[in-house]
Amino acid sequence: MDHDKFQKLIRQLYSTVDELEVMFPGRHFTPDGHMVGSIGECLVAEAYGLNLETASNKGFDAKTHNGKQVEIKATQSKIVSFRSEPEHTIIIKILPNGTFEEIYNGPGNLVWAQFSGKKIPKNGQFQIALSKLKQLNKQVFESSRVPRIS
Repeated sequence: MDHDKFQKLIRQLYSTVDELEVMFPGRHFTPDGHMVGSIGECLVAEAYGLNLETASNKGFDAKTHNGKQVEIKATQSKIVSFRSEPEHTIIIKILPNGTFEEIYNGPGNLVWAQFSGKKIPKNGQFQIALSKLKQLNKQVFESSRVPRIS
């Protein structure tokens, strides 16, 4: 392993993290699950014209111009997790080229209903597969979606 290159890359990573946190105040870009979540929240807020709220609100990350609360979920894997029923949710898969695929954009109760009758997991987070979310997304009327602006 090239130790000097490794250290340089780590410095670059943390320098980038610092710049992103200045660019998006209130968002955390630590190199872990928070980073993926924060990147996703910022991608979605920009693409859908949402107003990001302070991080770690229960059940929502942003609001629409008319005040609808939106929970944003971003992943690079095949599942996402929920702790509570959101009013509305937009779920994306972040792609390697920095863009994203919309997996689900609709009422939170449609997703939350999938956990009905199931025992609460030990970590308090219900998981749902992106494949199931894609199926649910087909049931959402266009009028029930948050429109994408860019």
